[in-house]
Parts: sequence; structure tokens; C-alpha cells
Amino acid sequence: MTKYPLLGMTISELQAVVKLLGMPAFTAKQIASWLYDKRVNSIDEMTNLSLKFRELLNEQYEVGGYTPIESMRSVDGTIKYLYQVAGDQFVESVYIPDEDRATLCVSSQVGCKMNCKFCMTGKQGFTANLTANEILNQISSLPEFDKLTNIVLMGMGEPLDNLDEVLKVLEILTSAYGYGWSPKRITLSSIGLRKGLQRFIESSDCHLAISLHSPVAHQRLDLMPAEKAFPIQEIVELLKNYDFSKQRRLSFEYIVFKDVNDSLIYAKELVKLLRGLDCRVNLIRFHAIPGVNLEGTSMDKMVEFRDYLTSHGVFTTIRSSRGEDIFAACGMLSTAKQQEESKA
Repeated sequence: MTKYPLLGMTISELQAVVKLLGMPAFTAKQIASWLYDKRVNSIDEMTNLSLKFRELLNEQYEVGGYTPIESMRSVDGTIKYLYQVAGDQFVESVYIPDEDRATLCVSSQVGCKMNCKFCMTGKQGFTANLTANEILNQISSLPEFDKLTNIVLMGMGEPLDNLDEVLKVLEILTSAYGYGWSPKRITLSSIGLRKGLQRFIESSDCHLAISLHSPVAHQRLDLMPAEKAFPIQEIVELLKNYDFSKQRRLSFEYIVFKDVNDSLIYAKELVKLLRGLDCRVNLIRFHAIPGVNLEGTSMDKMVEFRDYLTSHGVFTTIRSSRGEDIFAACGMLSTAKQQEESKA
């Protein structure tokens, strides 16, 4: 008999479970504490529930946590984890330690519909949305969980295309009954699906990062087919309706490609595009992927680009490249594993 996972359930969902089983309403909070505070692996460990209630739960439910099936460690300390999810599919998360910070990039889908030219996950096509259990498990099962300072929904998939499940995870991460994290420790990265974007901004206080990569519409369309349905100009205009001047941060991700979008012409267009927004720009070195004729630009070019933006009032950072020796950009390991399984 298939059992339903409790990990990934919000407090309202846990309340529905205990009501269905005829258990006292207060046991929902007790179960949440065991799942998210004590991080138990089995219902039998929930010792402040009576034996009868544990047996009732065990008939239909399980904690639903599971460990990664593979990992790869970079020389710089970055670790990529591979998880097997429902339907014999695979997703990745990437742990990035950096002095006093430790960030986990978390996946929200198996594959992705967006098909960005520079992304290996997009080459897989779209297979499935991850459940809240499958998203949260990447965090809760992390061997380095106790060292985590930040989470970024920037792994495989487009988080706003799976927003119902993503919002459940964000609620659990930031609620007192869950992990109790500050929303300032969590960033959602998106290409900017309009409807989902509005709902996310109005439903959550977590930081937002928009994948921009070119301020010129026709060039962004070449890099990111989603530009056709979700033009960057419209995304920026929508964002101007919200206040990002306080604790919540708005940033734009900009992968800098050699001889594509690395000249000051593009920096000037970025200044025009982002005028009036309280935001920052993160310049990112490109990790090469097979079959894509794009290269990362030189550090000199990136510094020149950053300095132009900064001098024109756009706060800009250059993100250090991490885990290149283990193909830390998401999609590489899961693609290889899927191909290996299909040959077996």
C-alpha cells in the first residue's frame, strides 16, 4: 500500500490529516514539531503521540524523507547532490559553502519548459512538477543542514511554474511551526512568469531574483524563448508597482557571454531598463554545457561591465564561479543519470 509523506505538509494539511484519523487537533502541531524541528525519520520516533495514534498514522502515512543517491564534491568545497524522485526521475541540488555563508540551490521541477539556450535542464524538456515533499526533502536531508544559512530556488525548473508546491515549502521554511527561518535567507529565482510573479510577491516576503541575461528584447528571445510570452520590459514595469526599498531584495541575474552581451552597449541598455527600480545586478560567469556555442567572457570584461553599472547607480556584484569541475550548473548530473538509466 502506498503511504503518503508527511514531510512537506503545511500545518493546515496536518490538521486535516489528524481530523480525518480522529486524533485531537493539537497533535497536528506535535507532528509538525517532530517533522521540522526534531527532523525525525519515522513516525515511531514521535514519542509524545500515543502508541494508538502512531499506529493509526503508520497505516496510511510515513515521514517521507530520503537521502541523495549520489554526490559530487568540487575542489572548492561545492557539493552536488542527486535525488531520485517519483517515476524514476532525477533532480539535483547544489550546496555552496563560502566562508560564513552556506547556500543550497534547490530544484522545483524535473526538467523545465523554458528551454533557455544556456541551461542544461532546459535541454531535458519538462517531465514533472516536484511535490512539496520532494522540494523540501532536498533541504531537510542535506548532510550539511545545520550549516545552511541561505536557500535559493534556482536549481532545476522554473519555480513560478510550480508555485502551489513552492509556496507550501516557503510557508514551512518561514513559519513558527516549521523551520522558523527569516524570509531574508531565501531567494526565488525566475524568468518572470507574470501571473505567478504577482502571486509570489504578494504571498511571500522572500527575496526575488529575475533571470535577465540581456536587456535587448530580440537577443533575450534568442537566449530565452520565454521572452516572447514574458517580455523583460513588461516584467520590469510590473516590478515597479512593488516596494523593494526595505528588507526584501530584488536582483537581476546576468550571465555574461563572450562577444554576445558583454560590451558596454548592453550595460548602457541595462541602466535604461532598470531606471527607477531599487535593485541590484549579479554578473555570473558562464559554465559551458555540451552542444551550446556560448563561452564565458573574461574577468576584465566583467569588471568593466560592473564598474559601468555601478558608476551609473546600479549596484552590481560579480558572483564567483563555483563547482565548475563538477558541472555545478544544474541539469548536468541528472541528464547523465537519466541517459545511463535509459540504456540499462
